[in-house]
Amino acid sequence: MTDKKKTTIILFSGDYDKTMAAYIIANGAAAYDHEVTIFHTFWGLNALRKDEKTQVKKGFMEKMFGKIMPRGADKMGLSKMNFAGFGPKMIKDVMKKHNAMPLPQLIEMAQEQDVKLVACTMTMDLLGLQKEELLDNIEYAGVAAYLADAQEGNVNLFI
Repeated sequence: MTDKKKTTIILFSGDYDKTMAAYIIANGAAAYDHEVTIFHTFWGLNALRKDEKTQVKKGFMEKMFGKIMPRGADKMGLSKMNFAGFGPKMIKDVMKKHNAMPLPQLIEMAQEQDVKLVACTMTMDLLGLQKEELLDNIEYAGVAAYLADAQEGNVNLFI
């Protein structure tokens, strides 16, 4: 029997910088052999959205949410200094100069390290998001499943 440490992260924020922090922590924990879960809820689900538009049937409100929410991790805004969209470009340029990994690559790395990426099904229903619009190889669950993971967690974060 192994006593593998567990790290769980609730990703509520839809901000590029906060999402990046969540994925840096997740990848770091996975590198230290933690079992890691990121539970994406509300605006945090945007990190799991595919970049390309997906044809799915939606009602009026669901279509509106789909239009105003960023499509994919790379299109998310910053929590501070967004500057009408110039902030993310500036931070990405600085990251490139310092050889820091951009968010889409951090998400890929997390998947390669078997970080459990979970989309909150209740929030998906509220926002009208469908499985076809989200990344492949992720899991879908509700609060009870997250709580089961968190209950055994050594580190539980809300971002």
